[in-house]
Amino acid sequence: MRATIYARYSTDKQRESSIEDQAGSCRRLAESQAFDIVSTHSDDGISGSTPVQQRPGGARLLADALADRFDVLIVESLDRLSRDQVEQERIVRRLEHRGILILGVADGYDSRMGGRKIMRGVRGLINELYLDDLRHKTHRGQSGQVDRGFVAGGKSFGYRIIKTDSGSTYEIDESQAGWVRFIFDKYASGWSVQRIAADLNKKGVLSPRESTWAVSALYGCPKKGSGILNNELYAGRYIWNRSQWVKDPDSGKRQRIDRPQEEWKVTMLPELRIVDAETWKIVRERQDGPRVRGGRGSGSPARTLFGGMMRCPLCGGAMIAVNARSYGCNTRKDRGTEICKGINISREHLDNRMLGVIADELLSPAALRGLEAQIEKVLTERKRSDDCNIVAAKSRVTELEGEIKRLVDAIASIGISDALKARLTAAEAEQKRLQSELDQVATQSEQGQNKEIASRIKRILLNLRNTLDKDTQQARKIISDLFGDIQISKNDDGIYAEYDNATEKLLISGGAYLNLVAGAGFEPTTFGL
Repeated sequence: MRATIYARYSTDKQRESSIEDQAGSCRRLAESQAFDIVSTHSDDGISGSTPVQQRPGGARLLADALADRFDVLIVESLDRLSRDQVEQERIVRRLEHRGILILGVADGYDSRMGGRKIMRGVRGLINELYLDDLRHKTHRGQSGQVDRGFVAGGKSFGYRIIKTDSGSTYEIDESQAGWVRFIFDKYASGWSVQRIAADLNKKGVLSPRESTWAVSALYGCPKKGSGILNNELYAGRYIWNRSQWVKDPDSGKRQRIDRPQEEWKVTMLPELRIVDAETWKIVRERQDGPRVRGGRGSGSPARTLFGGMMRCPLCGGAMIAVNARSYGCNTRKDRGTEICKGINISREHLDNRMLGVIADELLSPAALRGLEAQIEKVLTERKRSDDCNIVAAKSRVTELEGEIKRLVDAIASIGISDALKARLTAAEAEQKRLQSELDQVATQSEQGQNKEIASRIKRILLNLRNTLDKDTQQARKIISDLFGDIQISKNDDGIYAEYDNATEKLLISGGAYLNLVAGAGFEPTTFGL
């Protein structure tokens, strides 16, 4: 039988030789059962809570399984696949459903065993509790260190970490602290964060990530305390336990979650102050002022049709709306001309040119013929459904006529009561409503209905810009499906936009009303802007 080996070590077991150790024990098991090892997959330094398909080695393992390239999967233990109970059960069931035999060397798991489900259920619970316990102990240890006057966090720009046998402390790094003061002084004097980032990059100053400076590194998020301008350690105030990182169970990505303020641990460390009180106050007033709060803010949806879909020809960065009139390079805007010279394109001109391409194709004779054909098909299906509804409505009207007659006879015989009156009123109201609907259907003329709808859609397409502006987010999705990535290029003749084969993307997406023009003849196109 063809066997594959999967090994993983995580952040709680940082030893690269662990991979080879695991693979070695798996090989010995394979040899003892005369399996033919066809491949080995591994992931280095990846947590067991990360979904298998989001690990490089794990993704290759699943691809081989789907391609039927092996019959047996050998692991040191099931926690190498996942320490999350739900994820472990999902991946094991998925593999065993495909007839793959799973063997665990250390834990003795064998998918041929009758009690395997109980075994992996218990193992999965133990593995998950291990992660919870590890998180709890790590957090408890960090909390204790903070109580003892040490720090429990990563490196912060402007400081170096001094490690001792008892714990870690911060020490001001004067070479970086000078740039922290520079940033605060310039911002307090009225400089924009874009101008500060550009000036730092021009001067060749490295960011906290040993790269170029961007607006996000400076401005961050005042509410979350992220970014250089919001780091309270510069004012001599150390805050620990302000947030936590939690993995999204669907995406597997870590998300920062703010903790309640009563859980924060705040320590005053005046010896670590870098920014004087007056400058800090001015910056806070500017950061927290009404103009900042009234801005778009990080994560707000885009408000332009093509912003972010185009690529700068000079650096490959996204081109966005840099002001009310122009699209420009986001790298240039955030990091300055030292990083990218960038180009600017009129928003109105580009929008009109790109939308003109769509409109021309949608209003072509072939597209309109396809539109009318699909409208006719939809109306035919709707008529068939309406006919069924009409039959049901007529039958119900007949039933109500009989019910009303019986109620009237009952009232004539025994006299009226509240119950009889209510039933009679309800029956008459329902009969009136159904009869009105039947009369309305009877007066409608089907002749020319499809042409009327086609004419209405044509008017919408002729006014495409206003139509798309009504729902920018939906319009952006349609445009993205249609064009794909838009590469901007520039030469002596002018600026050009290049995009993918839109017909193929349109047919694959099948989105909204645009699928009415499938086969409308888009070709890979380059046109001057």
